[in-house]
Amino acid sequence: MKISSVVLFTVVLVVSVAPAASAGEKIDRGLVALERPDGSIFLSWRLLADDPADIAFEVRRNDTRLFITLPTCCVDGSAERGKTYTYQLFRMGELEPLAAVTIQLTGAPKPYIRIPLAGDYDFQKVGIADLDGDGVYEYLIKQPNFNTDPYQQPGYWKRSTTTYKIEAYKADGTMLWQYDMGWSIEAGIWYSPWIVYDLDGDGRAEVYCKAGEGDPRDDNGLVTSGPEYLVKLDGLTGKVLAKCDWLTRDGYEDYNRSQRNFLSIAYLDGKTPSLIVQRGTYSLIKVLALDKDLQKIWYWESTQEQKKYSGQSSHNPLTADVDGDGKDELVIGGAVIDDDGKGLWTLEMGHPDYVYVADIDADNPGLEIYYGFETRQKAGGLCVVDAATGRKLWTHKEPTVHIHGQGMAADILAEHPGIECWGGERDLKQRWLYSAKGELLEFHETGPLAPRALWWDDDPQKEVVLSGAIRKWGKDPIQKLEGNLIAVVDCIGDWREEAIVSVKGEIRIYTTTIPTQERRVCLMQNHQYRMGVASQTMGYYCPPQLGK
Repeated sequence: MKISSVVLFTVVLVVSVAPAASAGEKIDRGLVALERPDGSIFLSWRLLADDPADIAFEVRRNDTRLFITLPTCCVDGSAERGKTYTYQLFRMGELEPLAAVTIQLTGAPKPYIRIPLAGDYDFQKVGIADLDGDGVYEYLIKQPNFNTDPYQQPGYWKRSTTTYKIEAYKADGTMLWQYDMGWSIEAGIWYSPWIVYDLDGDGRAEVYCKAGEGDPRDDNGLVTSGPEYLVKLDGLTGKVLAKCDWLTRDGYEDYNRSQRNFLSIAYLDGKTPSLIVQRGTYSLIKVLALDKDLQKIWYWESTQEQKKYSGQSSHNPLTADVDGDGKDELVIGGAVIDDDGKGLWTLEMGHPDYVYVADIDADNPGLEIYYGFETRQKAGGLCVVDAATGRKLWTHKEPTVHIHGQGMAADILAEHPGIECWGGERDLKQRWLYSAKGELLEFHETGPLAPRALWWDDDPQKEVVLSGAIRKWGKDPIQKLEGNLIAVVDCIGDWREEAIVSVKGEIRIYTTTIPTQERRVCLMQNHQYRMGVASQTMGYYCPPQLGK
């Protein structure tokens, strides 16, 4: 019997999971096998929330035992080029396999899984969910990667050249269906919200999206009239199952710049998912909470509050249990709506370009929120606040004009406890990296406005995607990427995250082949992380963050 060396020592880190996160979503082991440059085979799989703390795994190759391991990955160094192998994963002491995967060694290793698309096009957004109830994630895209912005200036708004299509694919590339959003939905992210999640609790995810009728565009190509709906699509077929009215255009002074549209999921009662519909960013904000039958739970308008909630929305709707009561709140931007549809708190600072909700500072109880404000600020354009109260824990002391992009919140430096916060000005080329405590760590006159962080190697710190490669912060590339990075998410294999990129004609999923002795519960079973993955089809991309 051959035992992997990684069984000799392991650090077990179990991520806490809210019960609601996995309700209705039973995922498989996500077993994946990839050939490495040295000819060995790397295998990894999921640790699940209901696994016993002492669970051990057995890996067999062509019915021969290779490894017994506590960690959720191993390396087979005895494979031979040109041969095909089937690997089976067992729980130690059990006879029925948990999963199996087959791989042929080609001598030309690729660090990614390829899902072919139905045509030679790219895509703008990706959604991940189990559409058929078999525990294997399917992948949904919105294509093409074309975007028109509501801002009515040259270089921003462009007349739509085509209609958006939502397409659903199985992991093997089988196309399940295509849904044409039609000419009533302009080809811009603010007009075309969609989300995939199992809202009705039958074990199979549905798709929800904004819809209209016919071709209501005016002579300039703008859609300013006509009916607006929310539709529910069957996850297996793409057929419309139900619809209701979308939030109205009433109360907005301009065409669509201030009335951007969003969808998100929240467990408002801590037990069952609700669908959240939002309209508005820069002025009036409307929010509607719906149950699984698309019936109203509550409706909220920013004008209902005595304090200023209008204009406080961000570009990416987030849900998180900010006050620790077991129920989700809506972090709409620089303000938070409680689970009962009433304002919890507002910073009254205007529109933040990005928002991150995470346990940034472990010394502060609960969660924190990191902001980068687009609105001019005398101070505090970058800040971290207590998520339960909005109390500022630290602020950027200098004036800011327009904090731009998506920033970053990630633990990238081992020498500084907690999560580091990165942000910068759009035009002034100023960039700052702060520690969780608000200590200025780095200042740059240039630098990316949206580095993407992900767990990739064998330590607790995250790596970042910069200049087309995964790397340690400030270091040389570990893994080069081709294509346009669309999302970072733990969708296959162990707890490390995948980089999903758009390449013409394919979904490409880069996944690590670096062994690790740490094991963690699959990140998709962390409630706040899962809600973040669901919302990544919306607005500007915001990487999911772990909750408590």
